[in-house]
Amino acid sequence: MIGEYSLWNIAAFSVLIVVALIIDLHAHKADAPVSMRDAAIWSVFWILLSLGFAYYVGVTHGRDQSALFLAGYLLEKSLSVDNLFVFMAIFSSFAIKDQYQHRVLYYGIIGALILRVVFVAIGSSLMLLGKWAMIGFGLFVLWSAWKMWQQSREEHREIVDYSEHWSLKLARKLFPVYPRIEGHNFFIRKEGVLHCTPLFLCLVAVEVADVMFAFDSVPAVIAVTREPFLVYTSNIFAILGLRSLYFLLAAAKRFLIHLEKSVIVILAFIGLKMLLDAAGVIHIAPMISLGVVLGLLCLGILASLVFPEKKNKEPKAGA
Repeated sequence: MIGEYSLWNIAAFSVLIVVALIIDLHAHKADAPVSMRDAAIWSVFWILLSLGFAYYVGVTHGRDQSALFLAGYLLEKSLSVDNLFVFMAIFSSFAIKDQYQHRVLYYGIIGALILRVVFVAIGSSLMLLGKWAMIGFGLFVLWSAWKMWQQSREEHREIVDYSEHWSLKLARKLFPVYPRIEGHNFFIRKEGVLHCTPLFLCLVAVEVADVMFAFDSVPAVIAVTREPFLVYTSNIFAILGLRSLYFLLAAAKRFLIHLEKSVIVILAFIGLKMLLDAAGVIHIAPMISLGVVLGLLCLGILASLVFPEKKNKEPKAGA
């Protein structure tokens, strides 16, 4: 038993998640960019699955428990919006091609399933341990916004050799790192020695991002309900649907040319918000933060529609 929930309830949740992840992996087994249509379908799938689980909780443990699950789910979902933009900055920093991003986020979710257990078990006391970590990560997010702004002003160039990349400079002191991306492989064996690839370092960065945001989101959900099963399941369902929302945003960014500028400003806002909160200066309420993020996104979309990319006009014949 965990609180009011039996091992059968935990088993039912575990089977549901494992089956859904296997279906997801099978549907995206090819290394190909996730289209906007596909991302939209999977977003609806994860939302319906979450609502179905809320119904299951209601049937087995009553409406009050179902309402608590939904409250935790919606809160975690709103708090997790920040993750989307940090993921985008990480992929931009590592110059990860669109076709490999699903694989990184998929295995990032596997790691999150394990790490969130730790957070829920320890509870809100983690926040006391995470103040300095939050400050460091806030500075990283601001740096990411700065790097994205610099890259947006330059012609896009694919990174082939990662020898001078910041991640390799840090990681090669700890273990062998191969300086090139080799397909979708996280590890590769060269001259009998197992090396990790830049794609694995990107995965580690995504996992670290999830851990940092868990310092904020898990205690917030614990404030809604102290039932460990509901805290964990609401967290997991929220972050499972997060990947599809990311691909919706990434697909939109390909067509809406000014959306990237909004993303950069949002990243700067997220970084400052984390620093101010960790320093105890001011705490920005989740709904206000979500409103700022959505407002900036709407501005980016509107600007892209009003001021579309100017195409070079073909010279008229005989001109």
